[in-house]
Amino acid sequence: MFQSFNTTGIGSLPHTDPIEACEVILDAVDIPFWPQLPHRSFLELMVPQYSEGFPFMRIEKDSFYVEAAEDSALSDFYEAIAGNKGFPISSEYAAGFYTFIELLKKKNKQFTAIKGHITGPLTFALSLTDKQKRPIFFDDEMRDLSLELLKGKVRWQINMLKPFADRVLIFIDEPILTALGTSAYIGVSNEEASRMLKEIVDFVKECGGIAGIHCCGRSDWPIALSSGIDVFNFDAYDFWDTLSIYPEDMKSYIERGGFIAWGVVPTTEEIHQTSLPLIREKLENGLTSLEKIGIPGDRLRQQVLITPSCGTGSLNIEGALKAFSLLKDLRNTYV
Repeated sequence: MFQSFNTTGIGSLPHTDPIEACEVILDAVDIPFWPQLPHRSFLELMVPQYSEGFPFMRIEKDSFYVEAAEDSALSDFYEAIAGNKGFPISSEYAAGFYTFIELLKKKNKQFTAIKGHITGPLTFALSLTDKQKRPIFFDDEMRDLSLELLKGKVRWQINMLKPFADRVLIFIDEPILTALGTSAYIGVSNEEASRMLKEIVDFVKECGGIAGIHCCGRSDWPIALSSGIDVFNFDAYDFWDTLSIYPEDMKSYIERGGFIAWGVVPTTEEIHQTSLPLIREKLENGLTSLEKIGIPGDRLRQQVLITPSCGTGSLNIEGALKAFSLLKDLRNTYV
């Protein structure tokens, strides 16, 4: 599926110039991805960026919420779903996407793989609220409509990216997985979380894509691993030792060909203190911990990707450039 120790990124960059951001990406990683630029616009934050086309969505200045829509708006939404064309993301919401496409056209090169991304259905439905601050997740119709919206974003991205690559990888970004089971989300069952993840993963594959999940904290990993994903991405800089807690789940995942994308380059202020030897040590510790639970080392190392631990958008440009430089240097120690 991929060459072992290939590199990619998560999504966000601190840049406001989309050309500069895309050039950094195309220079730094093996699997290019289009950049999210939250410092450029509020609309490029992870929930607003994928909200276009949702009939209940309202955006006012730097806030967003849902409220009841006219019946005609809902009818248009269902018609768009039936049309199977997907839900586009406009350049106002994703300047980096369109710049990325233009640069790919100029390169006139067929990549082995290209990466896109969406906000996961749990994070989207639990972050988007009505005016009373109640997440739409707890409204059955709204929850299912938001899932259909995200499917449309998947279809559109894959259709736009597939002319440039043999494979299109879509990461489903689910930071809220780390909070399931806490008091903040006490009404969210693991069963419903699993259903939504499996549905979006299956849809990525139905559209001809490769499905990955990104979660940047510590979580109940079997929920992600059992969703049918092809690539599992986590923060391996801080949590390299958490995978071996689930030996049977990890063995099963590796045996069926799943890749682990080790997010071993930090995207916090730690980037200014860390070093290549320390990063490599953490990756080796993580790989060794899985070998100790019975996963063959040679098989495991054939199914490794490496990434930053999360998007670099929370860093300044200097920090982001250092993160990608360390990522490239780490890859070069293995290939």
